[in-house]
Amino acid sequence: MFGPALTLIGQQRTIVASLLLNGTYFAMDDIRITTSLILPAADLSWTAVRASGPGGQNVNKVATQVELRFDLANTTVLSAEVKARLAHLAGRRLTTDGVLVVTSQLYRSQERNLADACTKMADLVQRALTRPRPRVATRPTRGAIERRLAAKHLRSDQKRQRGDLD
Repeated sequence: MFGPALTLIGQQRTIVASLLLNGTYFAMDDIRITTSLILPAADLSWTAVRASGPGGQNVNKVATQVELRFDLANTTVLSAEVKARLAHLAGRRLTTDGVLVVTSQLYRSQERNLADACTKMADLVQRALTRPRPRVATRPTRGAIERRLAAKHLRSDQKRQRGDLD
């Protein structure tokens, strides 16, 4: 009765959403981020809500927008460093309870929006996995210092000429 309805393969991750034949229920599977990192289905949940925008009668009758939730605060698969970077990247998509919410309403069907939300979640976690390069402090060149000081002198002279005309 169950079968993979949608399989997206890209950049070392596979997302599978299983679907009942009548199309009303999707069982959430694990989301593979890398070969060694998998977001477990226990930390994920999703709900379907009515999408906004154009769509005619379909948008008024069918709940096609998908909200995918990842319990970032209570997950054990990510280190504290990755959690902090993910929380920073998430911005306003992170709730006060520490739940990361990713939405998708790009398509007119729930299963495609669920797959899109899973892809967005995987991309966000993938970006959080990479450490930012530390900034290397550099000194300005002698020419840059001289140009800056010359510009300051020109500006100073220009302002000095605006003084009294006496």
